[in-house]
Formats: sequence, structure tokens, C-alpha cells
Amino acid sequence: MKIVVLDGYTLNPGDLSWKAVEAFGDLEVHDRTAFDHDTIIKHIGEAEMVLTNKTPLPKAVLEKAPNLKYISVLATGYNVIDIIAAKDLGIVVSNVPVYGTQAVGGSLLWRLF
Repeated sequence: MKIVVLDGYTLNPGDLSWKAVEAFGDLEVHDRTAFDHDTIIKHIGEAEMVLTNKTPLPKAVLEKAPNLKYISVLATGYNVIDIIAAKDLGIVVSNVPVYGTQAVGGSLLWRLF
């Protein structure tokens, strides 16, 4: 499986290893992807899985990624993904539902007490 990370620097500025992700397939990490459709489409290429944080994936891009089966937004929310287009194209989209939960919860508790 080909896995592409579109904005690796926002996810891992160099202090973490991508080895765990590499175990699932052929990994290609782009530190940054310009927010223009041609560059995004070029970086996705033949990928079946895309990991993103900030790089937008609108309908026009998703339609040009015929092998894409799964998108993971490595944060909360889906605002960078056209989820209606993804659904129509049979692409599964997920996010990280508990991203920052401990940090936010700890911060809130600290303020309460």
C-alpha cells in the first residue's frame, strides 16, 4: 500500500520516527504541500492512504486520486476535507477523536482548582 503524508512537518517536525507508519506500506513524506490543486494531486500520486493535518483536500483534488481509499486528518475535525465528495467517491475519512484530550482536560482542571 502506498501511504502519503502531505504535511509531515506539522505532524512531525523531526523529533519522532515514521517507522511505525512504514510498517503498513510504502511511505512517502512531504514536509509541506503547497495549497494548489496541481501540487496536492502530484504529491498524492497513486496513494491509497493519505495522512494530512492542514493540507486541504477538496472535491477537485479527490476526483484526481483514483487509488485513494482512506484519508486520516491527524487532528480533530474534518474542515480540510470535502467529506461529501469523499463519501461519494468511496473514500473513508477519519480524524483523531481524542487529540489533545489529556492536555485540554489537564489544563481545565488546573484552572478549576
